[in-house]
Amino acid sequence: MFRGTSTAIITPFTKDNKVDEEGLRRLVEFQEENGIETIVPCGSTGESAMLSHEEHIRVVEVVVDQVKKAKVLAGAGSNSTSEAVMLSKRAEDLGVDGLLSISPYYVKPTQEGIYLHFKAIAESVNIPVVVYNIPGRTGSNITADTMLRMAEIEGIDAVKEASGNLDQMREIIRRKPKGFEVLSGDDALTPALIRSGGDGAISVTSNCLPREMVELVRALLAGDNASADRLIAKLSPIFETLFVETNPIPIKYVMSKMGYGSGRLRLPLTELTEKNRASVDVALRSVGL
Repeated sequence: MFRGTSTAIITPFTKDNKVDEEGLRRLVEFQEENGIETIVPCGSTGESAMLSHEEHIRVVEVVVDQVKKAKVLAGAGSNSTSEAVMLSKRAEDLGVDGLLSISPYYVKPTQEGIYLHFKAIAESVNIPVVVYNIPGRTGSNITADTMLRMAEIEGIDAVKEASGNLDQMREIIRRKPKGFEVLSGDDALTPALIRSGGDGAISVTSNCLPREMVELVRALLAGDNASADRLIAKLSPIFETLFVETNPIPIKYVMSKMGYGSGRLRLPLTELTEKNRASVDVALRSVGL
């Protein structure tokens, strides 16, 4: 259902650190104009951890209201199962197409706890759930065996894999049930994942370079290696520089330069350092931004 290119959009803030709804609407429009198939609000890139529940739901509501043709895959995860269920139900009520749900962070649950967490979410709603595996943020990995077990639960239709472990991703692809999608959550590993049989990407880079990421993913899915390799060579410096500090610090700096929000972040995230601004600027110039 979410095969292709999705953008994990930033949440733009005003200078007084409120959600910039006008900037958010223009960002959604920019994404759709450049071929992005799915918009993902309130993920890690959207600073979901720094949004109140009311702000979180409002961001999703604005995105749903603004989209014309793209799907909306709303971030709705939590380290608390009951809170994740609440956010999932509220997002479903707003008319989203699916839910992106991060594995419980900080609490470091067992694999059985992870399984039961996602089972409870899937059973609480009637729209697809995409599991988000990112051990670098959560403190625990969803193993291939657990992910494949969850793939048999009705309603769990995909995984956003950001474990950094290609062997694990390939095992999931090799053993997954028909129709279950494996999506890259790491721009730098997107080529390897899709070439291993993956289905697309949920991208950070596509905030600022949506057309190029759409072209890359389409070339990879079509097996057009010549076109894909040209785009990889062009985009690799951006993939690297957008993670020179913790995401979304660099991409919010970039998007503010493009006119989407003030670049403000909420503590404990801080603004991009002067040194790293210089390196980001060099990478941006290399792709014509």
